[in-house]
Amino acid sequence: LLVTAKFARIPYPIMLGVGGLGLAAIPELPEVELEPEVVLVGFLPPLLYGAAFFTPLRELRRNVRPISLLAIGLVLATMLVVAAVAHEMLGFGWAESFVLGAIVSPTDPVAATAIARRLHVPGRIVTIVEGESLINDGTALVAYKFAVAAVLTGSFSLLDASGEFLLSVVGGVAVGMAVGAAIASVRRRLHEPPVEITIALFSGYFGYLPAEELGVSGVLAAVTVGIYMGRRTSVLTTPTTRIQGQAVFEIVQFLLNSALFVLIGLQLPAVLDEIGSADRSELFADGALIAATVMVVRLLWVFPLTYLPRLLFPRIGADDPSPPWQNTLLVAWTGMRGAVSLAAALALPLATDAGGDFPNREAIIFCAFSVIVGTLLIQGLTLPPLIRLLGVDDADETLEREENIARKRAAQAALDRLEELTGQEWVREDTAERIGGMYRYRHRRFSARFAEDDGDSVEIEERSESFQRLSRELLEAQRATVIRMRNDGEINDEVLRIIERELDLEDSRLEI
Repeated sequence: LLVTAKFARIPYPIMLGVGGLGLAAIPELPEVELEPEVVLVGFLPPLLYGAAFFTPLRELRRNVRPISLLAIGLVLATMLVVAAVAHEMLGFGWAESFVLGAIVSPTDPVAATAIARRLHVPGRIVTIVEGESLINDGTALVAYKFAVAAVLTGSFSLLDASGEFLLSVVGGVAVGMAVGAAIASVRRRLHEPPVEITIALFSGYFGYLPAEELGVSGVLAAVTVGIYMGRRTSVLTTPTTRIQGQAVFEIVQFLLNSALFVLIGLQLPAVLDEIGSADRSELFADGALIAATVMVVRLLWVFPLTYLPRLLFPRIGADDPSPPWQNTLLVAWTGMRGAVSLAAALALPLATDAGGDFPNREAIIFCAFSVIVGTLLIQGLTLPPLIRLLGVDDADETLEREENIARKRAAQAALDRLEELTGQEWVREDTAERIGGMYRYRHRRFSARFAEDDGDSVEIEERSESFQRLSRELLEAQRATVIRMRNDGEINDEVLRIIERELDLEDSRLEI
């Protein structure tokens, strides 16, 4: 499916959704049924940690208002409207209706941002969509936890739930901060890539599990640990660890996403068998209705909440002018659902505390899968032609300018460090002159426009060792400079990672 998606130029989550349907259609497959706790605990923490780790914190801060309106306001609105539709049209009880609403309310950024980056849409749209998907996971899954508890116990108090909700949010963030600080303290003393990468893979669990045991949000704890470590990893780890770790995380994230779609495909036949053949046509109609509801609610939410605040409060419009309607439409149309909704659906308990079956469990799972496949196919497949039709282009060159400035400053930092080291016994004069010429040339080139550069090779072993030692000193000077620029808010985390990866790759070629 991944290979097919690459040739078809379709984001792989769309192909995975189709693959899940294909698996469900194969007759006489082995019946698969996982314990719900295994799905929730096994899949969510690393997925949430990975998404949070690569989130640029500066951009989240700059776009906190639109992201909050989507990640909190839209999630709650979607949950309420879907719950009302499920109760009135599908005949669900209120508690399980809210469970369904919470499951289908969080978005997944993988398909949307893959398309957006490939077609060069404005970076702010990508930032908002990614930031929304990160924060709304926490909002939706905390609401999901309370909705499931209401079904299991048969009771619900809005006042009690509101207090517990606030405690869960604050407690989850606090646990995440404490765990992040502890992990950073340990990793600062380690210099073994396999050990460090293993710790990174389990960092989401280190936040999630203690938080859940304490009765607070494990989701927000995992997200907080991811954001914390994303800011700290650059100064805690070696280039080799970062290069290997990024490759490992890409594979793990892909495998977890793939496994979820495979699992839903393997469990769908059993879900349909539980419902019975007589009700299947009605079930498909119910799934289509919930999918349509989710997409319509997003459209009806995004446009008014984008422009009304600016009309009612001119100060907002002065600080942040209204975006073109084309950009707003793209944000409204990038509401694909994915792995988090799948994991939440598969994690529904099998029985209530009273011993009865979880009401409408199979129908909820099927409706959730319908929303995921429907949004991936309808919105995902139509997003590229919509972007071309609207003529949206990446007119924002902020990141490009930041990257160019960072490259020039890094080259200047290398020249400054070279001047400090020249004259030391181990620094050969001809080596210093050769490297100085390379960095002076690099600085001139970045003054015009940034570009790739090739490293020099030295044949004589003695000269090679001094060259490599000097190169590493200059690489560290550059790395410290761009990290400081990131910390001071001069450049984006994404710019830091682009340059840091190139520095790491240069460092990894050194033998000493």
